Order: sequence, then structure tokens, then C-alpha cells
Amino acid sequence: MKINISELKHEGGDVIKELADFLKTKTKAEVETLTDEIIVKGEGKTVTKPYLRVLLRKFLHQNELKDYFRVIGGKEKTLTVKVKKTTEE
Repeated sequence: MKINISELKHEGGDVIKELADFLKTKTKAEVETLTDEIIVKGEGKTVTKPYLRVLLRKFLHQNELKDYFRVIGGKEKTLTVKVKKTTEE
């Protein structure tokens, strides 16, 4: 599974490290961090797309980034963390 984090990396490298550690702890799978994406390599039910979506939302909520980012399903085996568009009044 690939997670596109190109927009999230503007928050800083610490957030990306925390996310990789969080995913590694929760899924007990191999997590590889590249420039614009995180690759989670696991077997069976530990690394399904819906479960990773829930984990990403949980991470955003715990780090108080939920108001600024959202998780979108992409192509097959891909999730994307996007910046929320806010309407200014």
C-alpha cells in the first residue's frame, strides 16, 4: 500500500517520522519512507486500505491536523493525504 504524503510533508519532517512510527506500531508491518510517499508492506488483514485509512485519520486527529488535512482513496492500493480546502468568508 502506498500513502501519498506530498502535501503533508510541508508540516515538517517530524510529522512524517511520527506517522511512519505510528503505522509501524499499529500494523506491525514494514514501513518505508520515500520522498513523497510512505510504503507499507504487510501481509493479510493487517494492511488493508480501509484499515490504513482509519489509522491515518486517527493520526491526524491525535496530532490536531484533522482540521487541515483529509484522507482520500486514490488508485488501487493508494491513499492520499490532502489539504482541506477552506472557504473564506
